[in-house]
Amino acid sequence: MIQKISVLGSTGSIGSNTLDVLARHPDRFEVFALVAATQIDLLFAQCVRHRPRIAVLADAAGASELEKRIKAAGLCIEVRSGVEAICDVAGHREVDMVMAAIVGAAGLAPCLAAARAGKRLLLANKEALVVGGSVFMAAVHSGGATLLPIDSEHSAIFQSLPDDPKTWERRIERIVLTASGGPFRRRDVSTLHAVTPEEACAHPNWVMGRKISVDSATMMNKALEVIEAHFLFGVEAARLDVVIHPQSVIHSMVQYRDASVVAQLGTPDMRVPIAYGLSWPERIESGASALNFRELQALTFESLEDHGHRQRFPCLALAWQVLDAQEGSCAILNAANEIAVESFLDHSIRFDQIYAVNRETLERLECPTPRSLGDLQELDARARSLARTIVRQSYS
Repeated sequence: MIQKISVLGSTGSIGSNTLDVLARHPDRFEVFALVAATQIDLLFAQCVRHRPRIAVLADAAGASELEKRIKAAGLCIEVRSGVEAICDVAGHREVDMVMAAIVGAAGLAPCLAAARAGKRLLLANKEALVVGGSVFMAAVHSGGATLLPIDSEHSAIFQSLPDDPKTWERRIERIVLTASGGPFRRRDVSTLHAVTPEEACAHPNWVMGRKISVDSATMMNKALEVIEAHFLFGVEAARLDVVIHPQSVIHSMVQYRDASVVAQLGTPDMRVPIAYGLSWPERIESGASALNFRELQALTFESLEDHGHRQRFPCLALAWQVLDAQEGSCAILNAANEIAVESFLDHSIRFDQIYAVNRETLERLECPTPRSLGDLQELDARARSLARTIVRQSYS
């Protein structure tokens, strides 16, 4: 039976790679809806290529422009706009699976809609789980959804774990996430204040959007992934570890009680975890190149204690800090970081001040435990407001 899928964030890197994999298997998948923020030209081209039932843009003005183009092209595609429309296509009764690739906390509401509707939810939006935490996981369980991680690290962990989650606690010693170290792995810590947005966005291994590229450069992306792993796999913070692996060939590892380690290897191509999420528990052709072991050079690892990495990447330690605090601290950290990265990209703060904004926001904002989407949204808004104030008053 053909599976119908809504792709949230279709014009981003994950969304585009998802559509590439889907196009390779027209006998298995059908695009039901495409969702984008502002990229009208690319979304229109995707509509022409993939013929979804529904196309959604974030704002009404963009949707109006897209609708004109679709009508002129003679396409039979419904065009909608706004958060409610995005949530509708995520939880639509005809949809079998949802690729959740909207960047940032904005992806939380549609992820919750898909979870409550019991969809197969392919989670590429780590912030939704970081912000949502136990509220999000409760929606997954109550809705009977199937949650499959798409981040290369979490997909690797999922593939390396035993099939039965009930056995994880007694069999697993720790989970090890690998990190490339980004573009500044060996850069002198004393020069990080001079990093430009262009330098921060030039990742050595992966092609990604600007926000996640900056997160990789600060290793905040790894901090968010540690938090995500905690909620996804039910592993306490003390049993989560990070090692730097510059080649990005081993995507993450699971160490078992008997000291054996199971790892997942592959080329740094997001189509691999995307194809696995789409087809699980089967495997389908992804379009990615296979590893060539004859040409593969040495695989190396660096501890966070090596080469001054803890000083170079102070954002990483914030993961364990917020996991040891009230749960809402994770939402505060994510919101502060989105504002800090936005401020860095528009030249309002320096690269090294991203950490300072994150730390100060966490220190200054009281954190009640969120119980609902409304609580999370309110906490997110308060954290963003405070972070903007900190940027304006302390660093601009």
